Amino acid sequence: MVLRLFAEAREPMVIDADALNCLAGATWERTRALRVLTPHPGEMSRLTGRTIPEVQADRISSARSLAESRCLVVVLKGERTLIGFPDGRVWVNPAGSPALAKGGTGDILTGMVSGLMGQFPDDPDRAIAAAVYLHSLAGEIAARHLEEQTVIATDLLRYLPEAIRGITNVPHAL
Repeated sequence: MVLRLFAEAREPMVIDADALNCLAGATWERTRALRVLTPHPGEMSRLTGRTIPEVQADRISSARSLAESRCLVVVLKGERTLIGFPDGRVWVNPAGSPALAKGGTGDILTGMVSGLMGQFPDDPDRAIAAAVYLHSLAGEIAARHLEEQTVIATDLLRYLPEAIRGITNVPHAL
């Protein structure tokens, strides 16, 4: 079902977790519709057939190669999350925290990417980059308030408004 939706759906799609595992090892073709994959290094390893150490040794090349060869966007999660685009560009996210290395934080990222792509359909590159940055910034803020070790995924939602205010200069409501 995932492969069929991936190939046939005309709408933009963000693919994460088990849906990535369905793509790994399968034959799938390029599609004209926007596809965003959000793998962590283990999922990237399965998607590319490279070992995790190989992926980690050259993260930029890994993200760029998959994005170009499959004509999609790759958000390679990890320290300094990368965004690889089909035209060969790779953006490096400057924000982040080890607090994000927790179960569920990738689900929050996927939701944020989907949400911002839906809000800004005419500028998907910046919507994706904004989602990645805001996710990481919310993680940094949460870690500052709660300590890295105690942050859980839903804490990102609690600190997302502060992250948004931080980049938009909108003052805190009274």
